[in-house]
Amino acid sequence: MAKLDGYYILVESEDPAYDNEVTKQPVEKGVNLTDHVQRAPRSMPLSGVVAGPDAAKTKDYLTRSSDSGRIVKYVGRNSFTGLITGLTTSHDNTVADGFNFSFTLIEVQIATSTPVSQLPAPMKSQAAPVISSGTKQPKTKDDKKKKTSSTSGKAAPKKKEKPEVKKVQFKKGSKWE
Repeated sequence: MAKLDGYYILVESEDPAYDNEVTKQPVEKGVNLTDHVQRAPRSMPLSGVVAGPDAAKTKDYLTRSSDSGRIVKYVGRNSFTGLITGLTTSHDNTVADGFNFSFTLIEVQIATSTPVSQLPAPMKSQAAPVISSGTKQPKTKDDKKKKTSSTSGKAAPKKKEKPEVKKVQFKKGSKWE
């Protein structure tokens, strides 16, 4: 009997895979040139049977975990932590109060964000959030001339002109670009 996050499942086969990704560059003569090898995410296809009074609860948990992308812990002949992908269930006459299943567990690595306060100074300026200050009215040369020139004591009524609205420019690569 194996366990998947506390749910008992009878696993008939575990087939862990340990793949690598190899880059290949063609050459004019001879064998292709290999310049980089990187480990691919581990995977483990499982197939088996779930039977008994809790089979419906187990099936519900498997489908919810698969749909939501929940990371599950499997303990059987091998131990594995990952996501459930490709879940299929079979309901036929061979299992009276349960079902046959097959799915693949895939290893995942979850990225976490670094708080801006922990970044080096050059990166802080790039990672700082852009604050929207709204539309700004530009100062024109006409506005400056009106302030400096005044007529005999009384100010002439000012005409209100609608200034040209400039758009805020965002840094390249920002999420608002």
